[in-house]
Amino acid sequence: MEKAILGKKVGMTQIFSEKGEAVPVTVVKAGPLTVVQIKTDEKDGYRAVKVAFEDIEKRKVTKPDMGQFKKANCAPKRYLRELKLDKTDYEIGAEIKCDMFAAGDMVDVTGTTKGHGFSGTIKRWNHHRLKMTHGVGPVHREVGSTGANSTPSKKIKGLKSPGRYGHEQVTIQNLEIVKVDTARDVILIRGAVPGPRGSLLTVKSTVKK
Repeated sequence: MEKAILGKKVGMTQIFSEKGEAVPVTVVKAGPLTVVQIKTDEKDGYRAVKVAFEDIEKRKVTKPDMGQFKKANCAPKRYLRELKLDKTDYEIGAEIKCDMFAAGDMVDVTGTTKGHGFSGTIKRWNHHRLKMTHGVGPVHREVGSTGANSTPSKKIKGLKSPGRYGHEQVTIQNLEIVKVDTARDVILIRGAVPGPRGSLLTVKSTVKK
């Protein structure tokens, strides 16, 4: 990836273009990141930059992570992630800010979707209810038939069933950056991105230009 940064999803709003059109945007608090380790081909077998994001209390950090923060001469951080950037000439302790992006850039945004826990097939797969007539209840929201008894005498592979819904890593590609506010470390991205408010996002240059 050419450029990448971590951020927190603040929420959605709208801004108006020069033509007076309302543009729906997602507000992302992007960075600043602190470089805590440089991965190299000689030592690690690949090139990457390990970064830290968002200050937290010292008591919430493990001793190994605290050692890295001390080497980088930075405050304890909540998130540690590796970014495979084209530019790897950063120094330990350097800051990465959102000014690497500009309005008009196309990006891919990766986040974790909102978790819904164990859900039925109506919520999870958008199934219909069973008939709302006498004799069916009280199982109107049940799965219904999952296969015949004698043939094949088992549940069909791949059948849509109740289960855990949400809390999955999702990437939305080719989103446009509408505005970059370097003073507030904020990026405005056109449209919606995965995850609830306050969730961690990775914004990186799009792979399908």
